[in-house]
Amino acid sequence: MDEVQLFLANIWFVLIGLMLVFYVVLDGFDLGVGVLSLFACDEDRRGVMMASLGTVWDANETWLVLLGGALFGAFPLFYATVFHALYIPTSLMILGLVFRGVAFEFHENAVNKRPWGLAFGGGSLLAALSQGAMLGAVIAGLPMEGERFSGSVWHWLSPFAGLVAVGVVFGYALLGSTYLILKTRGEIQRRSYRRAGWSALITFAAGALVTLFTPLMHPGVADKWFNWPAMAWIAFLPLTALVAFALLLRSLRRRYETAPFVYSLLIFVCSFAGLAISLYPYLLPPELTIVAAASSSKTLVFMLAGIGMLLPVMIIYNGYQYLVFRGKVGAGHGESGSEAAGNAGGP
Repeated sequence: MDEVQLFLANIWFVLIGLMLVFYVVLDGFDLGVGVLSLFACDEDRRGVMMASLGTVWDANETWLVLLGGALFGAFPLFYATVFHALYIPTSLMILGLVFRGVAFEFHENAVNKRPWGLAFGGGSLLAALSQGAMLGAVIAGLPMEGERFSGSVWHWLSPFAGLVAVGVVFGYALLGSTYLILKTRGEIQRRSYRRAGWSALITFAAGALVTLFTPLMHPGVADKWFNWPAMAWIAFLPLTALVAFALLLRSLRRRYETAPFVYSLLIFVCSFAGLAISLYPYLLPPELTIVAAASSSKTLVFMLAGIGMLLPVMIIYNGYQYLVFRGKVGAGHGESGSEAAGNAGGP
């Protein structure tokens, strides 16, 4: 029975990791465009940036709902502990998402668009900072006594969480700027190339510092990183990310359109896969393991039946949505279609 429980818990660890990656890369560029909209020179440009998300932003956030529900059902102890310890950043994240959702709807029809445009960008920035702080707190670990969180309500607020929050914001800005390269023309696209370059450099610097401090905080991670043969498997991911980073900078210099977004996605996927492998078998280092946090075997099997049908439907729906609404967004907010962009392939 213990082996069955471990097997099911591992399946759910992989599935939730997959949902997290989908959410981060999809809503990540969504939030990144919102953050970048704060630097738009006028409301027309901000309107074009928001219009590039008009057909996808709400579907992207569906992954967050699915992720929360899956965590609650599969790992209830982790869910309860994390959202107890991270009540403040979680509330701020929800507030930011509400702000940007309301602002998105009102901006299009408002006479004075500027307040709603700033609310959209501010909500995006608040949500991104909150998610980064939550991720940093989970990586650093939360104090527990038995199965209860034993820290204060401000335990999450630390320099390391701040570092991760900065990395997440600029990582989202990288995804957002490379997405705008795909979806826009003219001055917005030219500015997006420059912003993508700066965002990539700052994201890389923040990621390097997080990579340096993580094994110092968790000796188990250090043992996994620097012992053979586990070291060979783990090293593949950061090396792939480094190659993708170099190719990303080259594609930005050569003004490719599709390649920067693809390389940015690859960097994020490698980063989150490396984090998951490094922390395994812990959900909340250094105490809460996957098996300890998991629901009963019957619950995990029952949830698999539902998620097993829902997950492929969501993936197909998202893919079809992006296929239908591919193409550029113009100044009129309506030039969206299947027109091919020159130079889009890019090696």
